[in-house]
Amino acid sequence: MRVGIIGTGAISHKHAQAYKNIGFEVVAVNDNAMERAEEFTALYGGEACISYQEVCRHPKVDFIDVCTFPDFRLQPLKVAAAAGKHVQVQKPIATDVRTARGMVEFCAQSNVLLNIVSQHRFDDSIQFLKRAIAAGRLGKIIQADAYVKWWRSAEYYSRPIKGSWHTEGGGALINQGIHQIDMLLHLCGAVSEVFGYWQLGAIHKIESEDVITAVMKYASGATGVIQASTAMWPGYTERLEIHGTKGCAVVSGDKLTTWDVQDDDASDPAPLAKEVASGASDPMAISLTPFERQFTDFGDAIRNHRAPLNSGEEGLRALELVESIYNSCRSGDKVKLG
Repeated sequence: MRVGIIGTGAISHKHAQAYKNIGFEVVAVNDNAMERAEEFTALYGGEACISYQEVCRHPKVDFIDVCTFPDFRLQPLKVAAAAGKHVQVQKPIATDVRTARGMVEFCAQSNVLLNIVSQHRFDDSIQFLKRAIAAGRLGKIIQADAYVKWWRSAEYYSRPIKGSWHTEGGGALINQGIHQIDMLLHLCGAVSEVFGYWQLGAIHKIESEDVITAVMKYASGATGVIQASTAMWPGYTERLEIHGTKGCAVVSGDKLTTWDVQDDDASDPAPLAKEVASGASDPMAISLTPFERQFTDFGDAIRNHRAPLNSGEEGLRALELVESIYNSCRSGDKVKLG
């Protein structure tokens, strides 16, 4: 697979390293600052392009990888899809549901694939839990929670666009908690109702939330809580807890750290671990392996004309839940989904 990258911020370097490890080639790169694009290509190869349109239409590109802020997704997507190029965007899919829905529809009309980078679906822990829950090993799920009590410094938010509604779509929930939202939906199914409280700029000078708590009811009847924050110094490992009628599973960081299940079938042993990777205080303290697995999946989806595991529709579903929680925080009312 040959990739065109738009945006050369920190996450794009993780992407480029993963591409190298799986044998994908970076062939075209664009950034708002040409010197940054040239520095990036000096590290990872490819051609530094003056405009994002040039990357989107590049004759050697199989898919574009949009690593920009989330307010700049639809623009390159339209150019690339119109040129018959597949599209991958960094999470979240967009800053608002209306834009995200337009992205999904435009790619479908153009007959190209849309992949949303939410790499933790490809962690060993989540892949195991997906199988185990489907097989009924936890019994009926009655509670599924996520806790993201992270820390980000004042320097992290020093640029006015950070934590802004227009550019990032919000704060701790849409930017940090979106991974856990995606995993809960992936493992436990749709959410039907939410109610939330937030604190806007509790300790940071931002217009959006750096502390938020929501109570959720799943379509299955299970309940759950999600807490997301960038104000909890020094930052604590994120955690998923899934409780069923037969037992409990806890994922800490990227690893399964608890598997307490009655009369469990050991034919597919739980991948229990103690050493975990987490972005609790350092956004880049994350493993390359799940990126490699997700990009490999997208390449296979392109070759075999199938949907990727984390398609545009999946990214839209996660953003719908985020937006519903935000709407509840604004209104003080319970919000129904679907």
